[in-house]
Amino acid sequence: MASPIVRTERLTRSFGSLLAVAQVDFEVERGELRSIIGPNGAGKTTFFRLISGEMPPSSGRIWFDGREITGLPQHRVSRLGVAKSYQITNVFPHLSVLENVRVAAQTYRLAFNFWGRATALTAIREKAGRILQEVGLWGKRDLLAAHLSHGEKRHLELGIALSTDPVLLLLDEPTAGMSPEETDETIRLIRRIAAGRTVILVEHKMKVVMNISDRVTVLHQGQVLAEGSPAEIRANERVQQTYLGATK
Repeated sequence: MASPIVRTERLTRSFGSLLAVAQVDFEVERGELRSIIGPNGAGKTTFFRLISGEMPPSSGRIWFDGREITGLPQHRVSRLGVAKSYQITNVFPHLSVLENVRVAAQTYRLAFNFWGRATALTAIREKAGRILQEVGLWGKRDLLAAHLSHGEKRHLELGIALSTDPVLLLLDEPTAGMSPEETDETIRLIRRIAAGRTVILVEHKMKVVMNISDRVTVLHQGQVLAEGSPAEIRANERVQQTYLGATK
């Protein structure tokens, strides 16, 4: 049986006397779309930051694709194939939509080699075009990013994340602030992106979680409260009492 692409063992992060993540054991299989849910303060964002290398754990261990990455800085974790989109939109507003993705792809591939060959730059531009087609923004490639709608900016951010050819994509509240129509479109987009990739997302909207996930992990007070398919989580009494009842 293939080993999980992501695994944590007794992963813990404390801030003084506050235990944000408490001895979490967690596994995600390659190609899986996993959602992480839980009440505010459950430790979801901190857990994400630990996996992506944004902060080191207080204790415990993390493996990605068979390699231990515990304590590695974010830029090294990224180079191994982990990309993250953030809850707050993070695009270059005064660059065109195409240039946002091209710059991200060029920075990742050429790593400050300003004397790269023109053929390499052409290939990067073509790659940026393919990514924009994938996220549905090719028709707005020449528009300044500042002029996109909120939902389109979030989709552009997904394109920027895809420019690094991630093996694992971490999505932090991908539908935050979106209208119902934008949310539906983002659900369809994430499904397309997840084909052939592993995706882990933190999300509050139960409609998104229940319609998109292969499996769901519920965190509560920094610990795993439950884990299972969307149907199993919906039927779990502890989850209903702790979380789902408060979201209806």
